[in-house]
Amino acid sequence: MKVYADQAATTMIGSRALQAMISCYTEHCGNPSSLHEAGRDAEAVLETARERVAQMLHAKPGEIYFTSGGSEADNWAITQAAALGTRKGKKHLISTAFEHHAVLHTLDALKKQGFEVTLLPVHEDGLVRPEELEAAIRDDTALVSVMYVNNEVGTIQPISQIGAICRKKGVLFHTDAVQAVGHLPIDVEAEQIDMLSMAAHKFHGPKGVGALYVKKGIPIGNLIHGGGQERGKRAGTENVPGIVGMAEALAESLENRSEKNDRILAMRQKIADAVLQIPKTRLNGDRTRRLAGNLNFCFDGIEGESLLLYLDLEGICASSGSACTSGSLEPSHVLLALGLPAEVAHGSLRISLDETNTEQEADYIIEKLPVVVERLRSMSPIWNRQGD
Repeated sequence: MKVYADQAATTMIGSRALQAMISCYTEHCGNPSSLHEAGRDAEAVLETARERVAQMLHAKPGEIYFTSGGSEADNWAITQAAALGTRKGKKHLISTAFEHHAVLHTLDALKKQGFEVTLLPVHEDGLVRPEELEAAIRDDTALVSVMYVNNEVGTIQPISQIGAICRKKGVLFHTDAVQAVGHLPIDVEAEQIDMLSMAAHKFHGPKGVGALYVKKGIPIGNLIHGGGQERGKRAGTENVPGIVGMAEALAESLENRSEKNDRILAMRQKIADAVLQIPKTRLNGDRTRRLAGNLNFCFDGIEGESLLLYLDLEGICASSGSACTSGSLEPSHVLLALGLPAEVAHGSLRISLDETNTEQEADYIIEKLPVVVERLRSMSPIWNRQGD
């Protein structure tokens, strides 16, 4: 059996999104900046997609800027918020220790430009404490950036509370919602979010396309200079097929979302109950306040990359953390932020499921994973030294 259990890394494009894209390539192939009929037709398709994405986020169409993905949207939001802060003499930025590297590396670059960055601690349950965030805000704080759902341990952050604090304090609030959009109901107005990043390939849309929401009234600067695309903020001919595919994929992902999550959650709980019977195994992050399809385990005495390779031989695709850092030999910065020792963090496994997975696949994971763990532990000098 082949089991794809790495949905947090990327998802297979959905049939509806694919058909919408093919239609764009064949029937709406004009440049949306052209004045002729084909161009006007492409522009109409593009703007319809913008309206659809906006509606599903409870935003306005003019607040949506299309990008190449989540990392670009994160970079754009944070650098522009920093630029706005500089004009007001505010050069303090707040984030968390377990953000995606698209956020953390952007903050590192800004530190070299004279910004001060506060990274909030993340507790063992993988959740940010709103009271600690509020205490960290200063008069010179320009931005708070907290991810909606952590990409490794799947914990869902108290975004509404954070948004309310930032709005009360007059501080811009950005959230990297790449792991949340398409899986959770999001209302940028109700949650008082000023900027939000998303990526289509996390919810069965195409790779290489995403969006940045920017609340009306925030004077965001240009990302790419050139033509007048994206209201003059991001030059370059828009990826109309990708954008249309993203809108269609998002619509399909949100249909019957509650029922889908119930089925995914049942699979997750079944796997968790079985895997936690393996000795010296822990589930990372809060057991309930996490994305329905996310499981992140650590197994004492074994190394994550070896675990992935042996699971792959059994036909199971999973990961040891973020796909963006899968080639790194360093333990997960997310798990270290949760307080795990480096030697334990090295033995991590992320299983991420969605509505395309089946109960039979969950049963197959339950059958094969304990066998692989036992095999690796039998070969592990670390495990054997423990006398187990």
